[in-house]
Amino acid sequence: MEFPGHSARLWSRSRAHKAQDPRRSADLCGLGEDPPERSAKHVPPAGSEALRMSAVFRKPKTFRLRALHSQRKFGVAGWSCPEVLQKGCRHFQLPVTGSRLCLYEDGTELTGDYFWGVPDNSELLLLTSGQTWQGYVSDISRLLSVFHKPHAGLIQAAQQLLSDEQAPLRQKLLADLLHTVSENIAAETRAEDPPWFEGLESRFRSKSGYLRYSCESRIRSYLREVNSYASVVGVEAQEEYSRIVDVMCRELRAAQYNGSYFDRGAEAGGRLCTSEGWFCCQGPFDMDTCASKHSINPYGNRESRVLFSTWNLDHIIEKKRTVVPALAEAVAERDGREVAWEYFYSLLFTSENLKLVHIACHKKTTHKLSCDPRRIYKPQTKPKRRRPARKCQ
Repeated sequence: MEFPGHSARLWSRSRAHKAQDPRRSADLCGLGEDPPERSAKHVPPAGSEALRMSAVFRKPKTFRLRALHSQRKFGVAGWSCPEVLQKGCRHFQLPVTGSRLCLYEDGTELTGDYFWGVPDNSELLLLTSGQTWQGYVSDISRLLSVFHKPHAGLIQAAQQLLSDEQAPLRQKLLADLLHTVSENIAAETRAEDPPWFEGLESRFRSKSGYLRYSCESRIRSYLREVNSYASVVGVEAQEEYSRIVDVMCRELRAAQYNGSYFDRGAEAGGRLCTSEGWFCCQGPFDMDTCASKHSINPYGNRESRVLFSTWNLDHIIEKKRTVVPALAEAVAERDGREVAWEYFYSLLFTSENLKLVHIACHKKTTHKLSCDPRRIYKPQTKPKRRRPARKCQ
């Protein structure tokens, strides 16, 4: 016996059961029956609706923000670039008009298109109208500017950090910083910078005077080497060899043994340093420049003066292996020709063949360079032919 409505309820339950069973749905599709319809709430949104929904669930961006000439940073969050800019201007009390945000690391300006692509907690810089920022380059430039006019606060802070620092690398960096900012480059006399003269004889009253003497001593030692080689020269050539050495010696005395090379007070063309006393490594004998950019100012402090003594005046064409033996050979084989002592003088004692190099750029290997055979002897002048006298008519 059927009750009214009973068949309808059974049919409804059967349809619900079939719709909940995915295997049943697949079977129905295979049999050509229509699968159950999906509810509208499972259809993923598209287009502007998707963007709206993603914005709802997106968190605000967080940044660390500071102004250009301020070391203070504060955290800020926002949904857009203008919002962060306004919060930053309000915090630093800066005008919004003309202001902009950029990344600290490289100076890239922050715009709306770039806003959401920046990692959270990135450091931003707030720039007002007319201000610029090039990232780390600007920071390094500011650091370098400190060295030109170091103040007591910087030195004291670096000394405090160094006394507490344990990491070797940071210790070295801080020590180098203190070494640089403590230089008294402008001072010249013993009275102006007594520590610079520690360990030197009292006769040295100025920095330029001592460094000129230091250069002269190096050149004098080269002359002694040339002179001592006379014993190796054959007996028949010793007299001429000694005569040439005497000529070179007189020339060096007239040039004050080229001591001007180390004298910052000398004429620009006669010194190897700047007017402040900075020397730059000229690179190994087989290179045009120093790849490591070595530089030093021995006028700065005592430590720099001592370190400068390890720099070398390196002969490009080697003095002991090449130049001096070539001079002796030229004298022995002159055969009526006159030895061009000026050429050998330039190779032994002048910057034509001398390079000032840091100890790391001083290559001790054989240079394998020789003297120019065309310059060893002076050109022989041909005697002028005398014209026959004209007879009077």
